Amino acid sequence: MRNTLAIMCCLCLLLFATVPAMADEWDKKTTVTFGQPVEIPGLVLQPGTYVFKLLRSSNDRHIVLVYNADEDYLYAMILAINNYRVTPTSDPVMKFEERAKGAPQALKGWFWPGDTWGQEFVYPNAQATAIAEATKEPVLSAEVKPAEKAEELIQAPVAEVSPAPAPIEIAEATPPPAPVAAAPAAEPPAPEPVPAPAEELPKTASPLPLIGLAGGFLLALGSLLRWLPRHISNT
Repeated sequence: MRNTLAIMCCLCLLLFATVPAMADEWDKKTTVTFGQPVEIPGLVLQPGTYVFKLLRSSNDRHIVLVYNADEDYLYAMILAINNYRVTPTSDPVMKFEERAKGAPQALKGWFWPGDTWGQEFVYPNAQATAIAEATKEPVLSAEVKPAEKAEELIQAPVAEVSPAPAPIEIAEATPPPAPVAAAPAAEPPAPEPVPAPAEELPKTASPLPLIGLAGGFLLALGSLLRWLPRHISNT
């Protein structure tokens, strides 16, 4: 009886010792300490120690609970969806969206040791838009509030917010210069008037009468010359 009682006690102790480990395995309880402010959906966690857990759900969407180190204060109830990785790790992994220096890093995903799938956090629309613009990476978004019930979070429509494309510089169209009016070409000097050639009278009369008149004059002159010596001698 004593041996049987001892065996039963050992089994009970083993059972109670195993339950927390199994619970931790299922809810992926992860204790993490941040040395700087970290942005999560709905708020910014200040440097300190926090506990991340999964809420029991049979849906592909999951609810992540964020507690303080003592798990007596719930900071946030966050909607998450499955996110896959190729190579699992032996330690929990928190993935962040790189932000500008001085800005809190935004928590993007959470992976449990040995798993190839993890949780990708869904941010409220305004917060997702700001993170996408700052990181130039798409961010999951839903119009949700941190205080909503788990059922409402699971049913919220999820979209992806992409950063706005960079503006394309377009060269300003410059109108072509106005055409310059060409100086009027100098007119060539007017040509000097050329005197018209004297008009030749048409040759209408024949020269025969003139020739006949000259011949008669010469005959008369010859007769006068023959008569004049005789007249002088008779005198």
